[in-house]
Amino acid sequence: MKLSRGKYQRIQACADERGVIAAAAMDQRGSLRKAIAKAKGAEVSDAELTEFKTAVVKILTPYASAILMDTEYGLPALQHKAPRTGVLLAYEKSGYDTSVPGRLPDLLPELSVRRIQELGGDAVKILLYYNPEDDAKINAIKHAFVERVGAECAALEMPFFLEPIAYDDRLGEGLEMAKAKPRYVAKYMEEFSKDRYGVDVLKVEFPFNIAYTSGTLGFKGEAAYTRAQALQFLKDTASAAGKPFIYLSAGVSDAVFRESLEMAAEAGVPYSGVLCGRATWQDGIPVYAQKGLAALEDWLSDQGVKNIQMLNAVLAKGAKPWWTVYGSPEAALA
Repeated sequence: MKLSRGKYQRIQACADERGVIAAAAMDQRGSLRKAIAKAKGAEVSDAELTEFKTAVVKILTPYASAILMDTEYGLPALQHKAPRTGVLLAYEKSGYDTSVPGRLPDLLPELSVRRIQELGGDAVKILLYYNPEDDAKINAIKHAFVERVGAECAALEMPFFLEPIAYDDRLGEGLEMAKAKPRYVAKYMEEFSKDRYGVDVLKVEFPFNIAYTSGTLGFKGEAAYTRAQALQFLKDTASAAGKPFIYLSAGVSDAVFRESLEMAAEAGVPYSGVLCGRATWQDGIPVYAQKGLAALEDWLSDQGVKNIQMLNAVLAKGAKPWWTVYGSPEAALA
């Protein structure tokens, strides 16, 4: 499926001059509040969340092609972004309903794609917990949910970035889930590349858990697979994708995230960039919690900028333009 001119131009607004999406993520809500509160040893106010987000936006967006933000606490921060930095806005509620099975998604009730556009968004982002081998009734709900968002985005020519997160509540987060992850990521990349969903860019996990990948910097000692196998998983999942895809950092350190991206380049994977959040700025959380805003700004101006510059250097070597899957920019247009 080709892109409308509006979608094409808005995706370009989120990419750099090469067509690579070098985006920063700052849409964390509940998880960010918990992390700051833990480091601070006290409750964190809404104003403090906005203050943290504002510092990240002000100092890091000159080095990012786009910024992903929430509308609940982050809109004031966007006033401080670099002029040419694109804006992705999160449409989903943070977290999920734990009282029912399936980690079902929900939208922020005060938002619509039209309102996201009016707020200055260049693209819509949805996070979706997804287990391709879950109960068919649960996945039917999720498929219909994504179809509705896709249709809403198509009507307003807004790019739709979908972030599926693999999970299996029966397996937990350990070794067994690590073993299942390559299969789950390949299946969701194939599923949500189907035109019926209207997804324009997939924001995906690496198809391995690097903590369980022997021969890597991030390896923690218990192996689910080797580095060579992880390279093959990268190739397999990339071949399953029919849409441009970018990688998320999933909370690993900046060094481990860069290593994973270098592996993708080694595997010859045509990934089109990143949406990188915590890997860049998470070490600033204790600085802010214990020393305040000025100390956070100093840390971001030094180590935060270095982190994003090192990440951009990796992207310059390995990432491909988002329109690569279409063959050329002209071929992407309907």
